[in-house]
Amino acid sequence: MLPSSIRRWLPALAALAVVACDTSQAPQRAAVSAANPTPAAAASPPWQVDDWPLPVDGGAQPDLIATPDGGLLLSWIESREGLHALKFAQADANGRWRGAPRTVAHGRDWFVNWADTPHLAMAADGALWAHWLRKSGAAPYAYDVVLVRSADGGAHWSAPLAVNDDGTATEHGFVSLWAEGADAMRVAWLDGRASGKGEGHGEHAGHGGAMTLRSVRFGADLKRSGEAVLDTRTCDCCQTDAVATARGALLVYRDRGEQEVRDIAATRLVDGAWTPPQPVHGDGWVMPGCPVNGPAVAAQGDRALVAWYTGAGEAPSVRVAASADGGERFGAPLILDRGEAVQGRVDLALDADQAWVLWLREDRDGQRLQLARLAPDLAQERQRLNLAQVRGRGRGTGFPQLALAGGRAYAVWTDLVDGRARLRGAWVQPEATVRSKGESNIAAGAITGSSSGTRLP
Repeated sequence: MLPSSIRRWLPALAALAVVACDTSQAPQRAAVSAANPTPAAAASPPWQVDDWPLPVDGGAQPDLIATPDGGLLLSWIESREGLHALKFAQADANGRWRGAPRTVAHGRDWFVNWADTPHLAMAADGALWAHWLRKSGAAPYAYDVVLVRSADGGAHWSAPLAVNDDGTATEHGFVSLWAEGADAMRVAWLDGRASGKGEGHGEHAGHGGAMTLRSVRFGADLKRSGEAVLDTRTCDCCQTDAVATARGALLVYRDRGEQEVRDIAATRLVDGAWTPPQPVHGDGWVMPGCPVNGPAVAAQGDRALVAWYTGAGEAPSVRVAASADGGERFGAPLILDRGEAVQGRVDLALDADQAWVLWLREDRDGQRLQLARLAPDLAQERQRLNLAQVRGRGRGTGFPQLALAGGRAYAVWTDLVDGRARLRGAWVQPEATVRSKGESNIAAGAITGSSSGTRLP
């Protein structure tokens, strides 16, 4: 359940007074400069947070996206006695569900995983596209990516088509889907054909060869074209993410250097060709195994934001960086949260007025879902709240999801109730006309354990 304290309009002025006085818990922010968020002149009025009832009983592995028609698309997997089903439901801009959930596909030969999850997307022509993972051999991590399309709102779907056509019993997954042109869909995925095996790899550190990043385009006729290898050595099992900008597609992922540096990289699709990958920021995180913690990206026109988790430096942190040129260059990142309790598993959303970042923390009191609202250029943190106390610990709670519609932010996450996964939802409605100070609306020390909103060089 959402905390009762956030089921009503929150008195932000009182919370800000706590922040201003509680210097023992919350270190002072750095002086205002070009490298630090700028406080606004006025304090923020309350904002409203409430439950968002979901049309699903049970379920896990959620995916939540905003659609071109202004609505929302939620998908999830339901599993029972070895049978898995990918289901979805659509909501309007006010979060009201449009009819009963529908089933995309079901099967017993699926690979279902807490981190490598299916996605749905909507093309410019309104067609729905979906993918899931299908076992290709007896080895634990031998599976392929399969893709389907529906031209009638999900009533009927095409026969599953293999995205990777290499025929090797190796790992293929961590997929990103995004619309291209009038009716096409682009797919990017991590490809293990060079690893030579699909055997188990413990904490995802022991592949026989390097994972690669690939992309391909599918038209409305399901014909493939433009397949390319984008990076020949990537982190093995961190999520990828992609978005369309005014200058072309922007794809982000966790790279893997020869010295096991695992920082976030970006590549862009410009005039039909992929640019050489470039780091979003040189964190310098040396990590012998995959952290299973990929980045998130969002864009509006030329503006693009990337959020991610890193273990670089003195403590784990969640960072976000902005680009004003479609991802060609990124500024110094903002540290949103830092400390041993930071779990990452970030998601990110952006519109013309604000940016939202969602992430998880876990300490002795359990997991908490954090939400921050920022200026779209990251110059100011406007509000922050402890969105929900998540029931469950560790990997079972999966990756929370975030999307914007109708002036609200919608979040979906996974609770574990008596050992059973259950999806939960909430929506947040900010007051759009007044801005808060640069600090959080609650005591920063109670959430971060360190100063937030600091810039890295």
